[in-house]
Amino acid sequence: MEIRNNKIDLDALWQKSLVRVTDEFKLPPIILQVDDAIVGTLGNFSASTGKAKAKKTFNVSAIVASALINGQVLEYRASLPEGKRKILYFDTEQSSFHCKKVLQRILKLAGLPLDRQPENLIFSHLRKIANPAFRCEIIRKAIYSIEGVRLVIIDGIRDLMLDINNATQATTLIGDLMQWTSEREIHIQTVLHLNKGDDNSRGHIGTELNNKAETILQITKDPADEDRSIVSASFIRSKPFKKFAFRICDEPDNINIPKLDTDYQPEVSLRRNSFDYTELSESGHRQSLELAFENNENGFGYSEMIEVLRNSYAKIVGVTYGIGKAKKLLIFLKNKRMIVQDNNKQYVFNPKFHY
Repeated sequence: MEIRNNKIDLDALWQKSLVRVTDEFKLPPIILQVDDAIVGTLGNFSASTGKAKAKKTFNVSAIVASALINGQVLEYRASLPEGKRKILYFDTEQSSFHCKKVLQRILKLAGLPLDRQPENLIFSHLRKIANPAFRCEIIRKAIYSIEGVRLVIIDGIRDLMLDINNATQATTLIGDLMQWTSEREIHIQTVLHLNKGDDNSRGHIGTELNNKAETILQITKDPADEDRSIVSASFIRSKPFKKFAFRICDEPDNINIPKLDTDYQPEVSLRRNSFDYTELSESGHRQSLELAFENNENGFGYSEMIEVLRNSYAKIVGVTYGIGKAKKLLIFLKNKRMIVQDNNKQYVFNPKFHY
């Protein structure tokens, strides 16, 4: 930030903010992909979300392992620039014992020896530091003082703030992520829990992440097979990738690792009569809702809305939801502000929603 005589130089900041049609910009360097879909670029941040026990940390371990070898692990393919391949991993939730388990899992996935710390991976355990502001400052100091860093993991971003529902704290923290990634040309992958009652990210920090992140990965348990975790993109600026799944492989050394489930077929899962919000893309929801409201812009009452949703989603998705599941669907759509209630308490379509 431009500072002169202890004052912010707004003129200098203004000039730096200008974008001209004659300017030339390159696509930020891509460091993480799934197939041809771009998951992570330098100068941006992303998030892995999921409910408790969905195996979010196992998923992140695979991302880090792919970055360590600059290759593919599960469906993640990493390509960090030569000579600038350091990875910082900050865990805010687990004990030192379990942090070591995560570290061992990463090394095992990468095919590296378990008795030697790799040069390019620095693992920090922040649980014992009680003050969220101190945790945040430690992360900032490491990012700005260690050269060659290109990927940063923050497993437990919620623990960098006192109140997850404080809008000011959330905006400030997201502003930090935007500043750090831009100034240091790094990519930050964060981890955040989803609400128990729906598939929304927790608190104001979750809302801000959804609005500003490059990619939001969602890890969910397969409702038909609890031993299977499904990875999808609930939001991605790139073109979407095909969902994939993994299972945890029990190893004799007790260092269990995720392995790709090659039997998983997303299209088959979609045809099951089960309710999984991650099975449908933004365009799928939009088509279903446009069909639902095509002959009624004035909206519906509650009972009528349930039936209309059942019919429209059956035609677009190919699944006929029961009344109970359709009620959950309506709650989900309201939380995502795809459907809103007007002054007459009628349910109406909000075509400007951001999924």
